[in-house]
Amino acid sequence: MAHFHDLTVTDVTKTIRDAVVVTLKPVNGGDFDFIQGQYLTFRQKFDGIEVRRSYSICAGKDDGVLQVGIKKVEGGAFSTWANETLAPGMVIEAMEPMGSFHTPIDPRQAKNYLGFAGGSGITPVLSNMKTVLAREPRSTFTLVYANRGVNTIMFREELEDLKNLHMGRLTVIHILESDAQDIDLFTGRMDAEKCKALFTHWIDIDSVDTSFICGPEPMMLGISAALRDHGLSDDQIKFELFASAQPGRLKRKAGSAASTAAAKSTEATITMDGASRSFTMDKDQTVLDAALENALDAPFACKAGVCSTCRCKVIEGEVEMVANHALEDYEVQQGYVLSCQSYPLTDRIVVDYDH
Repeated sequence: MAHFHDLTVTDVTKTIRDAVVVTLKPVNGGDFDFIQGQYLTFRQKFDGIEVRRSYSICAGKDDGVLQVGIKKVEGGAFSTWANETLAPGMVIEAMEPMGSFHTPIDPRQAKNYLGFAGGSGITPVLSNMKTVLAREPRSTFTLVYANRGVNTIMFREELEDLKNLHMGRLTVIHILESDAQDIDLFTGRMDAEKCKALFTHWIDIDSVDTSFICGPEPMMLGISAALRDHGLSDDQIKFELFASAQPGRLKRKAGSAASTAAAKSTEATITMDGASRSFTMDKDQTVLDAALENALDAPFACKAGVCSTCRCKVIEGEVEMVANHALEDYEVQQGYVLSCQSYPLTDRIVVDYDH
């Protein structure tokens, strides 16, 4: 079951004109002791329609607060409400922290981290960065932060303060698309060619142990390709999308196995909160949609394969996951899927949300 808990808003602060940092405090239970880089899934009704949205935690482990950054999106009901209406004293519902956009922290290790962020993608990268700098005193962090211009840089003052606090251990490179800078390399779009130039002139890519990337999908794809071209393995690259080029249900791959030869229905058994329920579902329906249609309160947020809120494990049978921007390769190998993107291939499936 998707367990939501009440959180009291204790502070709302503008970081730029169209983005706020919201500070929250649990009031009715739930484990909100987050891991750096995780996110919260909120729900709110607008005109009687429930909207769920996920926002990354921007606080570090030692900040002593629970904070998320919310940038206003044109036409976005939740983000507009958060920026224009949300105020201290109000109560908002959220699920416990989720997500795997982090690496283990060890105060004995001396690692070189490289972070890439685009726009509001800075939020989970900032959480990781602050935690690393505070808890791994021998590690360094280089942040490459891409924005349209100076006035769109979220957490600009906080980043400057962190540089002064961790002198010699934190390097921040701002890439601005429209504002000219003293160094031409720092102007323009953040893409694979820009990465190549940075790796040649500014960043010792051979010394990088772990890279974090969060931003729009095209930017992430270019950066991750450049990192691989320069020797980093998939295990060294952690990424998190905050937007997808395909925001809704994706088309199934043509000619998928069993799509025409087998019957159109599947006998599904879904386990949630220790209880199992069986029902018949259509093979053209996602596991998540079928669960919701059968009155199961399955967890979800984006429905686009971007977050991992709807993660579950296939115990029996086979499904086709048409998109995955959230699960690691090892999770998929172990049978985990994103239920919002998974369609049955066999006549019977058993799925467990409790794993």
